[in-house]
Amino acid sequence: MKIGFAGLGRMGLNMCRRALHGGHEVVAWNRSFDKTKTLADEAGAKPAQTLSEMVASLAAPRTVWVMLPAGQTTDAVITELSKLLDRGDLIIDGSNGYYKEDIRRFAELEKKGIAYMDAGVSGGIWGLERGYCIMTGGREDDFARVEPFIKTLCADKGYLHCGPHGSGHFVKMVHNGIEYAMMEAYGEGFEILKASQFGKELDMPAIAALWNQGSVVRSWLLELLESALKKDPGLKTVEGYVDDSGEGRWTVEQAVETGVPAHAITAALFKRFSSREHNAFSDRILAALRREFGGHAIKPGDGK
Repeated sequence: MKIGFAGLGRMGLNMCRRALHGGHEVVAWNRSFDKTKTLADEAGAKPAQTLSEMVASLAAPRTVWVMLPAGQTTDAVITELSKLLDRGDLIIDGSNGYYKEDIRRFAELEKKGIAYMDAGVSGGIWGLERGYCIMTGGREDDFARVEPFIKTLCADKGYLHCGPHGSGHFVKMVHNGIEYAMMEAYGEGFEILKASQFGKELDMPAIAALWNQGSVVRSWLLELLESALKKDPGLKTVEGYVDDSGEGRWTVEQAVETGVPAHAITAALFKRFSSREHNAFSDRILAALRREFGGHAIKPGDGK
């Protein structure tokens, strides 16, 4: 495929690299041109300095993937693209967007004859090497049109057309809510280990490694925790300040809206709020895990 790609952040840049390595043609645009030039020099992307230049480099019917921070930034770029694209063209929002916004955007773009899809993307900074997991929402014929590109991006069997507009981001939203609860469980468990009478003798990285060998709690998150603990066993260089980027809140709001008890996910979200008031070891685990899988910034610890 030949596709326009807007946004070369932590994930977008690696997604383009994987697509180019897989034989696709990418016309890339980024708000700062240096990343666009880097991608062109190292992987053969066609660089565009403006969105209009990117659109002009694509043959109709065009497909443009937008991989920018959810909210106003993505809205502004999609609004600009809607003025540049023609009937039959397709916009895909790959941000961690809110599914209700997808429903609104689809209705607005439909009036102009521009197709729209939402794509929830999981895999963080490791997607280039391991492949991504992508959840899409939109019309089936639009999905079929971009399936070759998505298949290249993903791990084996790592993508699904979930349903109508908004369903991809909805499934990704719940995925991230579950992620909150899993991370919190690991954080609390290792805090109990550390606080016990055995805490000073226990080898935390070795325990994380052990539990990944046939244990029922094995997971990629636990592999990442092992990696983080090997680098810094006490996580002394990480402050236990845990951000949240929206999906956990939206999952809890959805649970309230539909009357579904979501005790673990809600508690995990509230624990992130409380992490901003003190510096518990369990919170340092959460911060370290976000850095490991997503490259999210941390607040440096004081070394104690």
